[in-house]
Order: sequence, then C-alpha cells, then structure tokens
Amino acid sequence: MDTLLDLLNSRPLVDGEERDALGDPAEGRRWAREHGGDGSLAELALLRETRDILQGIVRGETSPAALNPLLEGVLQIPEITSEGIQWTVRTPPAARPAVEVILAWAATEKQMPGRLRPCSNDECRLFLLDRSRANRARWCSMAVCGNREKARRHYERNR
Repeated sequence: MDTLLDLLNSRPLVDGEERDALGDPAEGRRWAREHGGDGSLAELALLRETRDILQGIVRGETSPAALNPLLEGVLQIPEITSEGIQWTVRTPPAARPAVEVILAWAATEKQMPGRLRPCSNDECRLFLLDRSRANRARWCSMAVCGNREKARRHYERNR
C-alpha cells in the first residue's frame, strides 16, 4: 500500500509548481529502484501511465476499465506450498512494478472500500488512505492541508 500511495503522490504541487518524481529519467530511475523496480525507460512510462489512470479512478473521473490495457499478458499462477496456495504474478519485466501497484489498489479497494481518496484541499494533489475508525479523514496531512483549510474557514467566518 505504501508504494500505491507513493505512486499516486509522485506528482505533487510544491509552491504552486508541479514536481514529477517520475518525469526526469534520473529521478524516476531512483524512485523506481527505491520501490523495487529497475528504472528502465519502459518501466517509468508504464508507472506514469498507471499513476495517471489510478489518480483518475480514485477521483471518480475514470473507469477502472481503463486499467485493462496495462493488465494484458499478466497471469496469476497458483502454486501449492506447505502453507497452502500461493499465487505468483507473471508479467513482462517492465510492467511488474505497475502491475504490483494495480494489484495493491485492487486489494485496497476490496479490504478498505472508499478509504483511498484525494485530499479535500482543492489546492493539493495528494491522496490519502483513511485508516481512522470513523472514516472521516479529509486531508493528506493535518499539519499542512488540514490547518490551512481550518485557518481559511476561520478567516471566512470572522471576515
């Protein structure tokens, strides 16, 4: 799940400017390697495409069916072990990190439906995974976006 959030949040706005951790080949290679990939150009292209589609899905702007082309040729193979059935994912090497993120998204949606969402701050592009019992988290960071929004509302009320 950490890689899922890291990928979704890899293109934030910093001081009003977009910063894409996968945009620069050297920076993208470093990001991919830190997340289990090899950082090839093909891998980075698939990670960017996956990120953009998943961001659209989480925002409710894109259908999950948009992921179908990224899953072509992917197989899940069962293997019987002493501990039961273990599933192995077989995919083209450059697609492996993107497929793993898609599987993490699917698992998150199944185990925690509706808890992966965009930050409620309109000026923020980050996403959050609400782990609270009440399922009421609204901001990627209470210290940053939450305080800004509360200060903005306070100012509006007292104006």
